[in-house]
Amino acid sequence: MNLSAIDLNLFLVLHAVLETGSATGAARQLHVTQSAVSNALARLRELLGDPLLVRQGKGLVPTPRCEELRPLLVNAVAQLQVAVDGQRFLPEESTRRFTLACGDNQDVCDVPRVVEAFARRMPQARLRVVSIDFLVASDGMATGEVDVALGPRLVATREGFCVEDLYLEDVAFVVREDHPLIHGTVLTREAFNACKHIDIVITQGRPGVGRSMFERFRKENGLEYSSALAVSHFIAAGMAATRTDYIAGMPGRTADVLCAMLPLKRLQFVPAPAPMTMSLMWHTRTDADPGSRYFRQLLLDVLKDMPPARTEARAKTPSSGSSRRARSR
Repeated sequence: MNLSAIDLNLFLVLHAVLETGSATGAARQLHVTQSAVSNALARLRELLGDPLLVRQGKGLVPTPRCEELRPLLVNAVAQLQVAVDGQRFLPEESTRRFTLACGDNQDVCDVPRVVEAFARRMPQARLRVVSIDFLVASDGMATGEVDVALGPRLVATREGFCVEDLYLEDVAFVVREDHPLIHGTVLTREAFNACKHIDIVITQGRPGVGRSMFERFRKENGLEYSSALAVSHFIAAGMAATRTDYIAGMPGRTADVLCAMLPLKRLQFVPAPAPMTMSLMWHTRTDADPGSRYFRQLLLDVLKDMPPARTEARAKTPSSGSSRRARSR
C-alpha cells in the first residue's frame, strides 16, 4: 500500500483514542469535534479492513489487530515528536503525556510529591500513573506505553533497562492499635510466630522482589510464618489489619502514612530486615529523548535520597532520627 495515498492523520486519531480511552477524549486532545474523530475512525477501519475498536458498555475496546498496532503507533508518534522538536524540549509549553508505573506504596508516598513538581514545571503536560500489573501485562517499557517505572532495583534485570537508584526503603510491620497479643511497639519473635500474616502480591498475583527478600530473611532467622490473607495492595493490607489480629509487612514509609490515618501501630523487630534500594527505571530507547530526560530529571530532583516518612513525621520532635541515604549508581 502506497503511503502517499494514505491520510496519516487517521493514525494520529487512532493513537489519541487509544491514549485517552474514548472518542470524546481524543476530540478534546486533538481540538476537533467528536464527529470528526468518528469519521476518521470509519475511514481507517475501511482502509485496514478491521473494526479496530468495538463498543463495550460505555467504552471502546481494541480488537486484536488494534492491539498489534498500539506499540507501533506509540513508537511512531514518539519518533515524530522527537523529529519535530529536535533536541529542544520546552517543559512549560509541552502538552505531552508522560506515564509512570509504580506500586500503591509509591502512589501514597511518592506520587503526591511528583504531581506537585510536575504541575509546577510542566503545567500543560499530562501525567498518567499506572500499576505494576499494567506495566507487566503491556510490556510497557518496551512498547512505549510507559515512560518510567519506580520499584526495587532488583526488578531491573532485563536487557535494555536503565536504572538510577533513588533511596533506601526499610521494612516495617503493622498491627491494629488494640492488638490482644502485641502490647507496645515491639514485635517479639514469639508474637511474630504466633500471629497470622497478610501477604501482599503486587505483580499479577505472584510474589515479587520484596517478598523474596523477606522469605530469605525469615529463613535465615528461623521465623515461622502463617499466611491468612493475600491482597494486591499495601493499603488493603493495612485496612485488613485494622479489623483482624493479623500482622502486615510493608515498606516503612507506607506504614507511617497508614499509621497516621488508621488505628494501626508500627512495630520494631530485631533484627530488622535489610532495606531495599528503590530505583527509577526506563528503557534505552527513550534514553536520549529530550522530553523523557527532562521527566526523569524531575523525578530524580523530587525523589533522590529522600528520607523515610518516619523521619519526616518525627522532624517536629527532639527524638527525630537521621535519614538513610541511597547510594547513586
